[in-house]
Amino acid sequence: MRQAIFFLCLWSCSLLAGHAQEADEANYDESKIPPYTLPALLKTSDGREITTVQQWEQIRRPELLSVFTEQVYGKMPADKVDVSYKKLDDNHSAVNGSATRKQIEITFSHNGIERKALLLMYLPNHVKTKVPVFLHFNFQGNQTVSSDPDIIPSQYSDRPRGNQASRWPVEKIIDAGYGLATVHYFDFFPDSKDRYAESILALFGHPSEGDIPADGGQAIAAWAWGYSRVMDYLETDWQVDASTIILMGHSRLGKTSLWAGATDPRFAIVISNESGCGGAALSRRQVGETVNRINHAFPHWFCKNFRRYNKKEGELPIDQHELLALIAPRPLYVASAEEDRWSDPKGEFLSTAYAGEVYKLYGMKGLETTTMPTVNMPIMNRVAYHNRTGVHDVTDFDWENYIKFADKWLK
Repeated sequence: MRQAIFFLCLWSCSLLAGHAQEADEANYDESKIPPYTLPALLKTSDGREITTVQQWEQIRRPELLSVFTEQVYGKMPADKVDVSYKKLDDNHSAVNGSATRKQIEITFSHNGIERKALLLMYLPNHVKTKVPVFLHFNFQGNQTVSSDPDIIPSQYSDRPRGNQASRWPVEKIIDAGYGLATVHYFDFFPDSKDRYAESILALFGHPSEGDIPADGGQAIAAWAWGYSRVMDYLETDWQVDASTIILMGHSRLGKTSLWAGATDPRFAIVISNESGCGGAALSRRQVGETVNRINHAFPHWFCKNFRRYNKKEGELPIDQHELLALIAPRPLYVASAEEDRWSDPKGEFLSTAYAGEVYKLYGMKGLETTTMPTVNMPIMNRVAYHNRTGVHDVTDFDWENYIKFADKWLK
């Protein structure tokens, strides 16, 4: 299984590079990184210094959020969408009797159009109070997270049952006293530049890329919107402590978890697992995947305005340390993998370290260092980081540390 994952990662990186439409190879040499100056995190666009939490919350944070919305991720339409929930399953003997399995069909209706998302949840039976929950969308369909024969397959997936179970240690999460909630991310936007009409954006009159304005949200904005809509449901579930939802995302969904966490303060903890360019990694370093490469390979992810910065990272009015800072004062965990050079582990680490400036305003500890930590040795303050051995994946090591982090701040 590990060998298959490794070769899949190599194939994915090769595919991305092939789509990049560039003659030059990706840079992984620190000595070849172009000189850059990061935007000042605690200085407004008109030069005012930010020195207090009040100034951050009332002046600088809204300013940064606006720039990220308009120039990187795009804004979702503000139209109100009708939502209904239908319980398809409520089994109290799942996972060898240790958990309750729920499956909820969420229907979104607007302008005479409907879209559905299927939520799969496991909640621990041994916790007699409302439980904290890890919310993490999946890549290949709900049925792939476990070999559980009663999981209803996701609408856009025919992948085998349990196909990605190595990434989902359901029993470990349940034993630790946490619930798990997941949705196939295709339910909100099938991950293709040709499938806008099947996405949630069609509800808002955007069935194609041509219908979306330059600052309009596309796939990442739609997935982040989906995370918030699942949060809406979790607030209604009597078994869930909605004040302790841990939002997690891997890879492109790590980019999404950061954006959803920045825009929706209801998430108690935000975790980014190997999110790379457009996620935790500093864009100006131009290591591995770059703005130009990602916009060519995945033109449907970010807003169209982001394409202005192809090969022009130095002109970006922001960088990703400022996105991470938007999570403050909530706990933030960023993780990298040593062999996942495409995602630029050092760029992810530095971005996380620099975001600590805002946590200091709140009297909280960031990483407190700009020296890359030893592999497999997490730093776990209010801001946490680790760089583990291995490739682009979600492993038991990752989950063990995310659970420890959640224990530290929620229990």
